[in-house]
Amino acid sequence: MATLTIRLPDDKHNRLKQLAEVRGISVNKLIEELSTIALAEFDTYNRFRLMSAQGNRQLGLQLLDKLDASIRFNHDEKP
Repeated sequence: MATLTIRLPDDKHNRLKQLAEVRGISVNKLIEELSTIALAEFDTYNRFRLMSAQGNRQLGLQLLDKLDASIRFNHDEKP
C-alpha cells in the first residue's frame, strides 16, 4: 500500500475532518472512499468514450444511466 502526502488549505482539511467524523470514519478512509468514487466515474467515462468511438451508442447511454444512478445513490446515502 502506498503513502500519499497532499497539501490542502487548512479550511478544506478541517471540513474533511468534520465530514469523516460525521460518517464515523477516519480522514484516510474518507479519502479512500472519495478516490474510489472518482476512479469509478473516470473508468465509466473511458468505457463510454470507447463504446462511442466504436459506434455502440446504446451501451454508452446505459453506462451514463448507471453512472447517474451511482452518483445519486452515493449522494443520498451519505450526509
